[in-house]
Amino acid sequence: MTFDRLSAVVDAAIGDGAFPGAVVLVSSKGRLVFHQAFGSRSVVPSRTPMTPDMVFDLSSLTKPLATTTALLTYVRDGRLRLDDRVTRWLPNFGVHGKFHMTVRDLLAHCSGLAAHRDFWKEIARVERSGRLNFVASHGAKDWLYQQLDRERVEYEPGSKSVYSDLGFMVLGELIELLAQASLDRVCHERVFRPLGLKSTAFLDLAQLKLRRLSPVASIIVPTEQCPWRHRVLCGEVHDDNAYAMGGVAGHAGLFANAADVDALVTRLVACWHGEDDFLPPALVREAWTRDGRVRGSTWALGWDTPAPSGYSAAGTKLDRDGVGHLGFTGTSVWIDLARRAHVVLLTNRVHPSRTNDRIRDVRPKVHDAATEALDA
Repeated sequence: MTFDRLSAVVDAAIGDGAFPGAVVLVSSKGRLVFHQAFGSRSVVPSRTPMTPDMVFDLSSLTKPLATTTALLTYVRDGRLRLDDRVTRWLPNFGVHGKFHMTVRDLLAHCSGLAAHRDFWKEIARVERSGRLNFVASHGAKDWLYQQLDRERVEYEPGSKSVYSDLGFMVLGELIELLAQASLDRVCHERVFRPLGLKSTAFLDLAQLKLRRLSPVASIIVPTEQCPWRHRVLCGEVHDDNAYAMGGVAGHAGLFANAADVDALVTRLVACWHGEDDFLPPALVREAWTRDGRVRGSTWALGWDTPAPSGYSAAGTKLDRDGVGHLGFTGTSVWIDLARRAHVVLLTNRVHPSRTNDRIRDVRPKVHDAATEALDA
């Protein structure tokens, strides 16, 4: 088994400017078969080398790896049902067409909620108007949750599919109310610690400030030269809304290295096969089955599936019944259930600017090269 072509694809992508650096991990049948770093961890303000153990801002991988997995532990324990109405837990949420919305609707991105809102701009405006230290505070997070209660649906829930950050913000709030604890604490106690993850966490900016602590920047991969925070971001979440909420949110905020992503996915795959009791196999299989209510949707529950035709970030060779997810910062994981293999691709494609979208052409090539190596 050789991964020379995979390495060549990543090296070429770095040479073409798709991203400064990357860590790629391939697992087959529960065994690590490839784990390598490429290129540079940073280029601004100075160039530093990438290493395999670097911690990345996983961006939207937060949705499947943290929020969805934590939520499924409550389904496992009988404290939540996927078809519960959201208003069972958030009684103020049911206005403006949201009364019948379910947890399943949110997970499958067919809730009726908008894809995105720039809540952070209003939070920043409130701070500028005199409310000191409002940005990245727990108060800002509570304010944003109130805005979500007032949101109007843009389409009838269950009638179409729109990938929505707002839906996962709501799921984050739901988990916090269900647990009477912060999302980062819930994920640590119910997911990260039980699965033995050592480098996976949210970075609660308010707590860091209160305790006068700083993340170890040398092991974290920087993201953008942020135009409104006026610094290169490192050890603080890149996503604007998640930052304005204090770094802990259902849609973004998770940091981890490739080894921890691999460990979490390996355990979930074992659950799918009935070989691990962390989650029941039937529950994982339900979560990893494409939701059939919306014609043409590729979404399962908290996870995506490869597009059956046309462009897919998963490439052309991964099993179409597999699952995966992308992150805006240049991260992804794709799981091939037929081969019992998965590929973790972590890059810093938003460093130093989010305007670089060349990774779109690279992702399918990486997954095709990895699959060819596994089949060889």
